[in-house]
Amino acid sequence: MSEQIGKVYLVGAGPGDIAYLTLRGQELLTQAEVLVYDALVDTRLLQLMPEACRQFNVGKRGGRPSSSQAKINQLLVEQCQQGKQVVRLKSGDPFIFGRASSEIQALIATNCPFEVVPGISSVLAAPLLASIPLSDPVLSKCFAVLSAHQPSELDWEGLVRIDTLVILMGGRNLDEIVRCLRRHGRSQKTPVAVIRDCGRPQQQIWIGTLASIVEQTNGVSLSPAVIVIGEVVGLRDYLQSPEF
Repeated sequence: MSEQIGKVYLVGAGPGDIAYLTLRGQELLTQAEVLVYDALVDTRLLQLMPEACRQFNVGKRGGRPSSSQAKINQLLVEQCQQGKQVVRLKSGDPFIFGRASSEIQALIATNCPFEVVPGISSVLAAPLLASIPLSDPVLSKCFAVLSAHQPSELDWEGLVRIDTLVILMGGRNLDEIVRCLRRHGRSQKTPVAVIRDCGRPQQQIWIGTLASIVEQTNGVSLSPAVIVIGEVVGLRDYLQSPEF
């Protein structure tokens, strides 16, 4: 009998709620022998796993204990080389600030087969679920996506010229983001939305401006959050479904 060949599937879990998992993602979860998952994924996804599936929570949430990327890479390689069908479950989409490249390079270096399965990123889902369009014929002809984990490394002079900014990993640096934008000429009247826990029952939204949003969210933990900055935030009032 030939030796079983393992494979690693890097799967995007979507922005939060289990309802936004793709059908391909669901199929792979129900067949997995090993699950390596991030802290931000909906825990209800774990109920889709076979009883015998080994599960490894590797963290990857800002400000919380997490496994090092090197250890995660090693874990994926080891389980694959043991002939296991491994699902590496990542929040959002694997290729949007998901550190998938490091894991893929480790798999390639050890001749481990893999497949990348897209997921719905919070970059797109959070504004949509807050009734904020990222593009508009008049107000937003383009938008940029950025991580503000290290604001000092960003080109704020260039970013202020872009109609709409979608910022991930910026909750703890919101005051510095605001300072950088205002310092480089963005109007203090520019609308801002902060969307925390998008796609989950506890989703919360703050709407303000560059002049007010820091005070509005003072003392509140903004992780995980997506920050949208631009005139399109003002369209929210016109795009919400009537309440009945």
